[in-house]
This record gives sequence, C-alpha cells and structure tokens, in this order.
Amino acid sequence: MNEVKKATGVVSPPAEPKSIDEAPMTRFLFKVSVFSSGGSFLDGYVLSLIGVALTQVTPMMRLSAMESGAIGASVMVGILFGTILGGYLTDMIGRKKMFTIDVIAIALFSVLSMFTQGVWQLVFYRFCIGLFVGADYPIATSLIAEFTPKAHRAISMGAVSAAWYLGATVAAFVGYALFPVEDGWRWMFGSAVIPCAILLVGRAGIPESPLWLAQKGRRAEAQAIVDGIYGPGYFIPHEEETAKIPLGTLLKSGYFKRIAFIAVFIMCQVVPMYAIYTFGPDIMTAFGLGEGRASILGESLVSLFFLIGSFPAMFWLNSMGRRKLVLLSLTMMLVGLAILGLWPAAPIAVVVVAFGLYAFFSGGPGILQWLYPNELFPTSVRASAVGIAISFSRVFTIIATYATPLVLADFGIGVTMLIAAGLVAAGLVLSLSLIHI
Repeated sequence: MNEVKKATGVVSPPAEPKSIDEAPMTRFLFKVSVFSSGGSFLDGYVLSLIGVALTQVTPMMRLSAMESGAIGASVMVGILFGTILGGYLTDMIGRKKMFTIDVIAIALFSVLSMFTQGVWQLVFYRFCIGLFVGADYPIATSLIAEFTPKAHRAISMGAVSAAWYLGATVAAFVGYALFPVEDGWRWMFGSAVIPCAILLVGRAGIPESPLWLAQKGRRAEAQAIVDGIYGPGYFIPHEEETAKIPLGTLLKSGYFKRIAFIAVFIMCQVVPMYAIYTFGPDIMTAFGLGEGRASILGESLVSLFFLIGSFPAMFWLNSMGRRKLVLLSLTMMLVGLAILGLWPAAPIAVVVVAFGLYAFFSGGPGILQWLYPNELFPTSVRASAVGIAISFSRVFTIIATYATPLVLADFGIGVTMLIAAGLVAAGLVLSLSLIHI
C-alpha cells in the first residue's frame, strides 16, 4: 500500500469526510484511465490491422469474399463471447486478476497469428484474440467508473473511446509501413505484442477496485486502498456497499430495459464503424481513394477524423448534455453516410468531407457507449451488464462484418453505405424516443 501512496500524488485531506466521487483527479487516477483504456486501444488496433493485412492475405491465400468475411468476423465472434464471460468473471473474482490475464493472452495469440498456415487457422487465432479483447471491455470500463471521481468520469470514459480510434489510426500507419515488407502481414499481426507489453507494465501498479471489495464485504481492504489512492478523509459511497444482485435480475424489468437500450444504441453506433474499419482499404478503393498501399492512407485519414472528434465530445458531454449531443451527432453521422450512399461517384473532395463528417461526429456516441452502461448499473452487476449489452450488439456486428465484402461484391459501395446510414437512422429514432438519455 505504501507503493500506491507514493505513486498517487495524494492531495490534502478534506476538512469534512467526503465520498470518493467528490475527490480531485490525481496522477494515479489519470494512470488508471490511461492504462484501463489500453484494451480499447488493442481492439481498435487488431481490428483495423486485419483490414490492412487482408490486402496481402487475400491474394496470397486466394481468399473468396466469404473467407475474407470469416476472418474479419472471427474477432467479433470472440468479442461476443469474451464480453459475456469476462464480465461475469470480473464481477465474481475481481477486476485486477482479469486485468492481467487478458493482455497476456492477446499477446500470445498475436504471435501465433504470425505463423498461421491456412485461412481457418487464422480464423481461430483471431477468434481467440477477440475473446480476450472482449473480456477486457467490462474489466477496464468498470475500473474507470469505480476509480474516477464523478466530475471527471465523462472525460475518463472518453479516453476509452479515443483509445479505440488511436489504436485504429496507429494500426493504419503500421500497416502502411509494413505493406512493402516481405510477409508484412505476419509482422502486422505480431506487432500487437508491443502495446500488450506496454499495458502489462502500466497496469502492474493498479490495485483492486475498492468498490468491488466493499461490495464483497472486504471493507477494511477497500478503505486501505481508498486511503492510499485518495488520501485520508474519503469514504466509499454507502450505496456501493450492497449485497450482490443475482445475475438473473439483469434480465428482469428495469435492468432489462436498460440493457436493451444500451445494446441497441451500441449496435447502431458500432456496426457501420466496425464494417468500415475491418474492410477499410477495400471501401477506400471502391470510392477511388487509391488501391493497395495507397488505400491504406485513405483509411488513415478517416481514422484521424474519428480520433479528433473524440476530444471535443469529452467536454460537450458535460456542457451540452447527453441527449443534445447524441441527437446532433447521430444526425450529422447520418448526413455523411447518406451522401456516400446516394452519391458513390462523388468527387474525392466530397467523399473525404462526407467520411470526415461521419467520423468526426462519431465521437459523442462513441464515448456514450462506454459511459451509459457504467452510469446505469450498480457495482455488483456493472461488469456483467456491460458484457451482456456489448455482446448483444456484437451479434449484429458479426453479421455486418461477415456480410460487408459480400454486399460490396454484389451490390456495390453505394448500397453498402446506405445500409450503414439506415442503422445510424435507427439509432437516431431510438434516441429521440427515450427520455432517459
């Protein structure tokens, strides 16, 4: 615990006892946000990198559209199961243990992917990576929600969303650099080991969640961690020291409605984005933004718009409010995708602006897909609820990712973008109809 105290930059104790939700942000809490966001970075990295690697793997292995779809969707299938299992185990055995296991596993299967000999072996390795990436979602977001003071939570959750886009952007540039290298796709897959190693080092000093310990009745341990991180004079909110709610309660009235809302909202937000990232170079080529290595630069540009849009959204969430930001963002995203769908032969400048409009305004909904679940559920079931909601949305992401190369081949880029626009429109209608946003 002394090591934790040295690392936190603990501030002076308050005059009156205060909840940890009222504590100031410290260096240590910033560290928790940064390294907890690492799983999101890995998700963006491995997902975007597969799209770049497929530009080499497809001709080398002579993949059909169906096989390319299977490779792309395999990560999503892994995330589907990983979020459910990871969320349940995290609520059962704690955040810290799972926090380390998943990163080691991602590194291992990334190395194995380098030596794949066939399409179905690659599908299996990518599935395993998705399994542990999915497990990290409920772990990391629960830790951020449970460590970060309430006033700073929107920005900390924004870091999760920004980390995803940062990972995808870095992957695009790594893919571009490795594209001319012989067997560059193997090095692309193996490169995920580097961020995994950085995460393991950064996460080493992060203790167990005091809220989870309090919920388990281990209040002395929890308070010791609170004293070490926030300083003396801070306490755990009493509502967090409750008995565990049975997992079945999540499927009953009240919690079930919240899960359904979150699941559909996330689905409408991430399905178009995942499809665009997984087959980014193919989509860029279809719009005339280059072929082969040049198409990767087009994807990098779009990814930068996604990343840049996350930063103002972190602050707009508090200044503008959740509802207004969601409605504005989804409307502008819809406009961008509608232009791409209705005018697929548009000049390159129009295509770039339309993609930029969609990507930039994805920042708000991208943050809220992490913030909403952690605001709507108590500590005892938070990770499980996040896991179930994300897994539900990933069912449709799997379908979309598998179908994208088939739709592109059979119907063209215009129809593909109009389908994506339809999903965003559904998210807009959902957000308009629900008053608790």
